Amino acid sequence: MQDEEQFKRALAGKKVPILVLDQKWHRLFAVHGKPDEIKQTEADLNALLARQGKLNEDLKQYKKLKTKLMGSIVANMDGTTIEEQNGEREKKLDADKQLIDETNQKLEEVEDELLEIPNRIKETNLNLMLQSMDYFYDKLRINKAESDEIAEWINQVRVDLKKNIIKKQNRDINNREIYAYLHDIFGPSMLDLFDIRYEEKNEETENDEQEKKEQEKKEES
Repeated sequence: MQDEEQFKRALAGKKVPILVLDQKWHRLFAVHGKPDEIKQTEADLNALLARQGKLNEDLKQYKKLKTKLMGSIVANMDGTTIEEQNGEREKKLDADKQLIDETNQKLEEVEDELLEIPNRIKETNLNLMLQSMDYFYDKLRINKAESDEIAEWINQVRVDLKKNIIKKQNRDINNREIYAYLHDIFGPSMLDLFDIRYEEKNEETENDEQEKKEQEKKEES
């Protein structure tokens, strides 16, 4: 098979489907199963996809929390909460601001990882594709070699069959000639004495007998 880097260069700019999400890719391994190397890369890709899904959900939740905290800060700054009457407004504002700072940090971390993870998914998926191609390249090569070997055997059997058919026909012709000459020379009684018989049913006779049997079956039914 060609060098892996050659394939990567050839695939540059081309969209490769996410293999673990494609049922046809899984069905490729229905007969022999997946080798360990492909199983591992498949697991890595599934883990990255799961991580991406979790990050998207975390992003949504952090944004929702930030909006809620911002609303709480605005409400406290307007002096519209019960905490202001109890002298707790400043403490509540400080706590909300700290939570917003922490949420902003989490948001930044999630957004940074979300920017990075598609490249990791793409690279892992590409490796999975190359491993699959390498595996099935060998399968195709082995199957082709075995198919050629079987085809050669079939051809040889056909040749041998033709030769044996000719041999059989020659033996049958020779037997007919021998029997005919013996019959003419020594007569049927002498042949019976030596238990020499020659029986031959030609194709037409066999067909006639078969038709007769089928007709008898129809009449009986």
